[in-house]
Amino acid sequence: MLELSQQGLNCSQMIVAMGLETLGQVNPDLVQAMAGLGGGVGFTGKACGAMTGGACLLSLYAAGLTPHDAIDAQLRSMEMAEELVRWFEQQFGQEYGGTNCQQILGAAFEKRTPQPACADIVSNTYSKVQEIAEQHKLDLTGDAHD
Repeated sequence: MLELSQQGLNCSQMIVAMGLETLGQVNPDLVQAMAGLGGGVGFTGKACGAMTGGACLLSLYAAGLTPHDAIDAQLRSMEMAEELVRWFEQQFGQEYGGTNCQQILGAAFEKRTPQPACADIVSNTYSKVQEIAEQHKLDLTGDAHD
């Protein structure tokens, strides 16, 4: 994760990059597309990028599970994202007074650089995404995503 941060990736980009690595894939366009979620969506301080990136990664995982039924994949994605957000609110929302980037980082938000709290949040969120995916029996080998 330190390597990803040193590459200048934000929290949402790191989550998706780690997920792609788990799948054995490289997709720089997808990682770049996640840039807009950084800093709480375009550095507006809104929803934490680790949380939104985690929801996107769960959707990517679900897409590989049901390639012939897009509606099922979408419903599964929403269900898993809801589970992730509930966990995120309990895990970090209470500690930081909310789940927005600006609430989590406080005055450090203005620096627009990853803070120590970010590494912990990204790591824990990625672990939770993996746990949710496994609970939902999603294939994380990458075979269904090729």
